[in-house]
Amino acid sequence: MKWDLQTPFIDNVQVQPEDIDELGHANNAVYVRWLERCAWRHSQSLGLGLPEYQQLNRAMVVVRHEIDYLAAAYVDEELQMATWIVSWDSKLRMTRRFQLVRPSDGVTLLRAYTTFACVELSSGRPRRMPAEFVEGYGRAIVA
Repeated sequence: MKWDLQTPFIDNVQVQPEDIDELGHANNAVYVRWLERCAWRHSQSLGLGLPEYQQLNRAMVVVRHEIDYLAAAYVDEELQMATWIVSWDSKLRMTRRFQLVRPSDGVTLLRAYTTFACVELSSGRPRRMPAEFVEGYGRAIVA
């Protein structure tokens, strides 16, 4: 697979009938769900799942999506969503990059960036990343 960056975290996606809209392809809102799922699974693989978020009273929440829809996905297609953490300030914000590819023909269907901010779960207010976030997410940063 030709990825935009090296060593991606990859989440496999199969397009379901309920993902298809009136135009006969996966709805653009479904792609956002796939982005979120990929990011969440990557976080879990780094040891930062919901139990850790709750224990630390912190979470990384979306503050911005920037999405380029490049080609359509259709029912029953097998896709791969890749993600990389490409920037962060180790205090409050980090940015993920995404690429969605159809392996059967190598076509990139989507490229996206999502910016996250660290918040305190109990108040919803921005808060500095705890050491566990700095360590876990920090080891996944790609240059």
